[in-house]
Amino acid sequence: QAPERDPSKSLFENIEQSGLPDEQTYIVHRGKRCFALLNAFPYTSGHLMVLPKRAVPEIELLDEDEHCELWQLVRDAVIAVKTAYRPDGVNIGVNLGTAAGAGVPDHLHVHVLPRWSADTNFTTTVAELRVLPEALSATWRKLVDAWPRNGAADQG
Repeated sequence: QAPERDPSKSLFENIEQSGLPDEQTYIVHRGKRCFALLNAFPYTSGHLMVLPKRAVPEIELLDEDEHCELWQLVRDAVIAVKTAYRPDGVNIGVNLGTAAGAGVPDHLHVHVLPRWSADTNFTTTVAELRVLPEALSATWRKLVDAWPRNGAADQG
């Protein structure tokens, strides 16, 4: 049973602080100040987000330690995605504010997702429907197993 959501916290703070096992919340990695989480509505299998544990709406509001760990974990996430999926490329993106497309504007997050040549299709473009070849639980396991051990963010 999922814990009750605390309305004073962001969606991501509630997930990170839920007390549920990571395999249920799809948290791929926990650092001291930041963590990596599967996107529950991915564009493709392997789509994850890296974000601070503290809800921060703007990148300039990160403290120095959060900033450094965030980008170290983005690097580790790219390594994990490349290891697990062997994509042709990787997209990294941040949408700050609703006008920029942020779905959760009160808690910045960096998207990291694998891409393949010609991976867009008619269904995604016209019907706004995504077809994923694997369950989120399988994606979670692949990325946890591929996460670099002793990554920069683990050494502090």
